[in-house]
Amino acid sequence: QVQLVESGGGLVQAGGSRRLSCAASGRMFSTYNMGWFRQGSGKERELVAAINWSGGRTHYADSVKGRFTVSRDNAKNAVYLQMNSLKSEDTAVYYCAADRAALVTGEYKYWGQGTQVTVSS
Repeated sequence: QVQLVESGGGLVQAGGSRRLSCAASGRMFSTYNMGWFRQGSGKERELVAAINWSGGRTHYADSVKGRFTVSRDNAKNAVYLQMNSLKSEDTAVYYCAADRAALVTGEYKYWGQGTQVTVSS
């Protein structure tokens, strides 16, 4: 069982930066792959970035490549999403998710409650 809590959302101007954090509780966090998803109003949920259990493999959606960076600190049971050069289309609720098998494909088993990021133009 893994509990996930996101933080760091808020209102940011276009072109600005924001860092999201996801704190995980539960055993053996370091054995879980982690994903950051987002869902904008009226849009389907999409995978934004993912990082494998060791941090040695990452994946980004084309829409955020070069702007977002995913990282993790297994000693702190945390995963982060650094978002730079934000655009209005990045406005969404951002969720972190954990699973031992899923990374880019597959269904993530554990989800946080989400944090709203609003980018004003």
